[in-house]
Amino acid sequence: MFKPLALLMATTLVVGCSNGESAMSDRSIQPCADKPNCVSTQDGREKYALAPFVLKPSATLEAIENVALSLGRAKTADRQENYLRIEYTSKVFRFVDDLELRISGDKLIVRSESRKGHSDFGVNRKRADALRVALLEAGLI
Repeated sequence: MFKPLALLMATTLVVGCSNGESAMSDRSIQPCADKPNCVSTQDGREKYALAPFVLKPSATLEAIENVALSLGRAKTADRQENYLRIEYTSKVFRFVDDLELRISGDKLIVRSESRKGHSDFGVNRKRADALRVALLEAGLI
């Protein structure tokens, strides 16, 4: 009796911690869905919108990546020529949020969204605001 219970618990733990897709498509220029767990510079609706991030000429994707990773519990999941996706993992429940960053001309497109759940209790907006402050301090915007 103990073996089946232990197997069930281990399976639940592994499935519960997987928390999403390993390969994701670039959604940086898409507006948020109608759930309050996303913010974006590309969304005009007030509760989802972020003010533009205007880059300084010296800003590079590598420098932006370093700043974004410094926000904590983060790892780079995808990096292309002008695009980054960074995964942030919550401390307790191990929920994953995706921060997508794309350089487009002199603008940084920013989209931060929770993979699971309906509400994020403002976590993605706080992360985007912290990113803005950190980029300002680094002289990148």
